[in-house]
Amino acid sequence: MSISQDRYQQIRTELVRVYSEAVAEHILSPRNMGYLDDSDGSARITGPCGDTMEISLKVRNDTITDVTFTTDGCATTIASGSMVSELAKGKNIVRALGITQREVLSALGGLPEDSEHCALLAANTLKEALKDYLVYKKDPWKRAYKR
Repeated sequence: MSISQDRYQQIRTELVRVYSEAVAEHILSPRNMGYLDDSDGSARITGPCGDTMEISLKVRNDTITDVTFTTDGCATTIASGSMVSELAKGKNIVRALGITQREVLSALGGLPEDSEHCALLAANTLKEALKDYLVYKKDPWKRAYKR
């Protein structure tokens, strides 16, 4: 189902009344949403609000070459997952481990206070996916026992 350009602009205008341009853009056109086959690291976290996010990574030479996310969450969770995936792509593991809630919020131009936890969920899910990668990098045989 596609919507007309007029309807798209109406929705965008409504979103920008509440959120920044960046948040509206990431809600309407999320980046890197989907699943990665044969990922090098992944994590799935459910936040205190009940939203769940999953992040999967492809890593080569300790640099994130691809990252995807999925969520069953609200619009600001989608925007946060989209933004954290953009922030992580192309970064080395050490730098990506340093991506924080504050950095996600800053890149999005902020979120309403009652939605800031969405950025924390995205940053924490990324960190857990990176930790998953590091576990299997150190002990590749453990991948055979992963659920």
